[in-house]
Amino acid sequence: MEEESKNFFHKVHQVAKLIPYGRVTSYGAIAKYLGAARSARMVGWAMNASHNLEDVPAHRVVNKQGLLTGKHHFDGTNLMQQLLESEGVEVVENQIQNLDTLFWDPFLELDTAL
Repeated sequence: MEEESKNFFHKVHQVAKLIPYGRVTSYGAIAKYLGAARSARMVGWAMNASHNLEDVPAHRVVNKQGLLTGKHHFDGTNLMQQLLESEGVEVVENQIQNLDTLFWDPFLELDTAL
């Protein structure tokens, strides 16, 4: 992996570590916060690469509609949903319920960019 991608992935992981328990954010929100608004897909790749990193809560990152689009990258059939539900997040048919209430926007919540 090229150095620039590694650095971006590291920054994505640092933001993901800040997502509060019981809250979710989107790939696009992280990308926007990092100044790469059109790089939501790359944030998804970074989340997929984070599964070897124990302290990155990748399950808290969903698509902008609140869909668990990354669930197939988790072990087991419903691990992503189970992890979210264990934090009190309601999921119905792969869709986060009450997304407006649970959504954590790093652009608004964090003071400075990483």
